[in-house]
Amino acid sequence: MAIVNSNMLVVKKFGGSSLASPDKIRRVASYLTEEKRRGKDVIVVVSAMGDTTNQLLGLARTVSQHPPKRELDMLLTAGERISMALLSMAISEMGCEAISFTGSQSGIVTDTSHTRARILDVKAFRVREELEKGKIVIVAGFQGVSPAKEVTTLGRGGSDTTCVALAAAFNARECDIFTDVDGVYTAHPGLVPEARRIPSISYDEMMELSFCGAEVLHSRSVEVAKRFGVKVNVRSTFGKELGTIVTRSEEIEAHDVTGITQDLNLVRIKLPSDKDASVKTQAVLAVLERAEVNVRFLHIPPAAAAGGSVSVMIPGDQKESALEHLERELPAGGFELDENLGMVSIVGQGICSRPGIAGRVLAALDSVGARPEMISTTGITMTMLLDKGEVVAAVRKLHTDLGLGEPA
Repeated sequence: MAIVNSNMLVVKKFGGSSLASPDKIRRVASYLTEEKRRGKDVIVVVSAMGDTTNQLLGLARTVSQHPPKRELDMLLTAGERISMALLSMAISEMGCEAISFTGSQSGIVTDTSHTRARILDVKAFRVREELEKGKIVIVAGFQGVSPAKEVTTLGRGGSDTTCVALAAAFNARECDIFTDVDGVYTAHPGLVPEARRIPSISYDEMMELSFCGAEVLHSRSVEVAKRFGVKVNVRSTFGKELGTIVTRSEEIEAHDVTGITQDLNLVRIKLPSDKDASVKTQAVLAVLERAEVNVRFLHIPPAAAAGGSVSVMIPGDQKESALEHLERELPAGGFELDENLGMVSIVGQGICSRPGIAGRVLAALDSVGARPEMISTTGITMTMLLDKGEVVAAVRKLHTDLGLGEPA
């Protein structure tokens, strides 16, 4: 029985678009079979086929307006189980041995938070045993098991986190995330046709882009990659492009501005800005914590501000959970919901350290009539809240005026 050599190990993740049909599954199987025949040890993490997760969520809503989170996890994990079994069958048909594991079978141990669990440990004993037998090991992404032996899921994009966590557990130097795009771009190519592929990007910049709306990589997967020093290569499933390497900042050439992203999936909880604003805001935040709802942005203006209101921004896909708890625990009429705002963020090492960038940003916004309600800056990120109707024009203008479309 062979010992797994981390230098010969490849860890790869294939998203739902890469596995959306039997033909695509066979193409992935052929690629993995070739990797194995080149002498590699292969771990593969898979997402659910195509739009399966959304279909399962829709099915749940047909029988329950507020499905219990535990049962949602039981339902949604079925999608990855289908993918892993079909891919294993396709590989076996091509003459290579393969075996598939659920998240729990592969030793992905999580906390007890259903639908948004975090990985606590990876006890991949069975994965190692099967690798040593020479098999391609296929792991269902997005899922794990809690210490209470309950099936859990990691939230949207959780398969990325599964892949990076397994790479870290096996001391792999890097892992490949295969998707339907050929890397990380300076902006969403669908909004900005002149957007460029970024050859390499730091962990911190990628984390900020992901958190602020870029959908290429899950932000928590980048956190794990940074903690354990795993290089992540974002690549197109069937293209030959080099992709984007996510790595330590000292290994790349830093740019003042690296990329721009937007998030239109936001909901604002509005509270009156009066002398009790701080107390009311704390009450709302406590309710959201109990509902396990993330707070993306918080703004508390002076109580004397005429017509001002406290703004608590949350992800749009957590609106129902937030609303259910807020209506139950707060006085009627104590808050309003606003879904008309979007978030635009620019990310780069020079955002706050390079003079003049803030002025160029405000000038670009003014030139397209965009009036930010709020602006927030961190070490490498500037985030603006705009009316949704202003977001696309703002992204395009900022991309041009900040020179992101110019050759590196």
